[in-house]
Amino acid sequence: MFQRKRIGDILVDAGAISEQQLEDALANKGAARLGDYLTTEGILTEQQLVQALEIQLGIPQVHLKQYPIKDDIIKLIPKELAKQIYAMPLDRERNRLFVAMADPMDYFAIEELRLATGLQIEPRLATVSDLRQTISKYYDLQQSMEAAMDEVDFEVTDVEEEEEEEDTPMIRLVNQILADAVTQGASDIHFDSQEHEYRIRYRVDGVLRTERVLPKHMQNVIIARIKVMGKLNITENRIPQDGRIKTKVNGRPIDLRLSTLPTVFGEKIVMRILDMGSTLNSVEKLGMSDVHLARFKKMLAAPNGIVLVTGPTGSGKSSTLYAALNSLNTEDVNIITVEDPVEYQLAGINQIQVKEDVGLTFAAGLRSILRQDPDIVMIGEIRDLETAEIAVRTSLTGHLVLSTLHTNSAVESVTRLHDMGIEPFLLASSLNGIIAQRLVRRVCKDCAEPIELDAEMRDVFARYGLENGTFMEGKGCPSCNGTGYKGRLAVHEVLPITEPIRRIMMTTMNIGEIRDYMEEAGISTMYVDGLEKISKGMTTLEEVLRATNLE
Repeated sequence: MFQRKRIGDILVDAGAISEQQLEDALANKGAARLGDYLTTEGILTEQQLVQALEIQLGIPQVHLKQYPIKDDIIKLIPKELAKQIYAMPLDRERNRLFVAMADPMDYFAIEELRLATGLQIEPRLATVSDLRQTISKYYDLQQSMEAAMDEVDFEVTDVEEEEEEEDTPMIRLVNQILADAVTQGASDIHFDSQEHEYRIRYRVDGVLRTERVLPKHMQNVIIARIKVMGKLNITENRIPQDGRIKTKVNGRPIDLRLSTLPTVFGEKIVMRILDMGSTLNSVEKLGMSDVHLARFKKMLAAPNGIVLVTGPTGSGKSSTLYAALNSLNTEDVNIITVEDPVEYQLAGINQIQVKEDVGLTFAAGLRSILRQDPDIVMIGEIRDLETAEIAVRTSLTGHLVLSTLHTNSAVESVTRLHDMGIEPFLLASSLNGIIAQRLVRRVCKDCAEPIELDAEMRDVFARYGLENGTFMEGKGCPSCNGTGYKGRLAVHEVLPITEPIRRIMMTTMNIGEIRDYMEEAGISTMYVDGLEKISKGMTTLEEVLRATNLE
């Protein structure tokens, strides 16, 4: 009698997991299914799991993003049922209905589908994320857009009157755009007013792409609805406005930072998505190397001093700071932050929102903080001499200070503070360490293939003892939309301020001397950290060169 091979053995044979990972998962998964546990823990991708299930069950897999689905087919399965059991109708042949499912062995779900459609169900395999996005696209976003286009003739002022109504087509359309962006893992949504169309773009993994183009006549109604959500003035379109929206998407709390900007063809709106459910809660999850992580933890363990995180906008500085705050947040310490804006609200931490229009600046907030008996202070950004001076004074009076600077490398932060007007002896006394970082795209695990380095590149990696690594490149697949990349990780430069560096700061303040010392002491730059991550198959040379501005 044929015996079906166990899923764990298939995954080990395919090289997706090791024997040790399988044993650990079986010991720790509890009542959860093995595949679900492995994907939740990040050991396995959904695509790898589905490929293994395809072998085990003999049921073909479908990539829904590449599958055109007709409107009459969608109507065969009610929306509520599709969402409840994660099922998407694909095609019909006489009395057979082909349905993509996350669990094609769920006989109760298949029976429900048979009763609802009156057809024989032929299941096909698909990933949960693929199903979630496709169901949202066809059942929610497409239907909401069609309904909104039919009823878009009402006046803009009607949107304000319908603020409390949660079932109008326009409200549903905007809500579904937000849900679709969150489901795809977007960090920003751009609503662009063009001359003859209204374009919606998502930034996913740092890359901006057009998701949908709407008719121009829908522009003003969508803008008005978004302004109502952000409690902005819907009649004011001559000046920029900023707002904030709190909502829930698929049961997860989502915070949206809202910015409007008048352009030639109407207002442009950008929403920054702050996913409260995806915040990093420990420094171990920052993706630092063991050496960098040990140095960072040592900086945070100091009773006083300044720890700086540097990099351009969108380099993950806030995530690093919040992870550090979470690791320091215990009952016996008083943590106070001054931020503009407060991106994530953390339980047990006192967070102050800067309001410059009423005089609550970084400097004013910091002066007040010192009368609140703090142990740890976080400053959103050191922007001027006054803030820098108070930060230094705070650190020298026995407090640990965390903050950010916009500089290109860790070393440049020293000269930036000096250029602001901070005396070298104060810098040498107060700085604990500096972390510079950039975000690079991660090679897609589902389509990663080993590559051979040419002789020139092998020499580059050999210089750092990395020539024998596992070099990978994504060939492009439906899981990553053909880009070869999925997700992002950080490359770091962690500079502890040691006695030799303090002596250089006190005497010459020469960046070149500090860099020479870093090389002698084996303190790797972001470029070298990037090369290490390339040698582990995590990213590519093109990404590291782009992020570190090296040719």
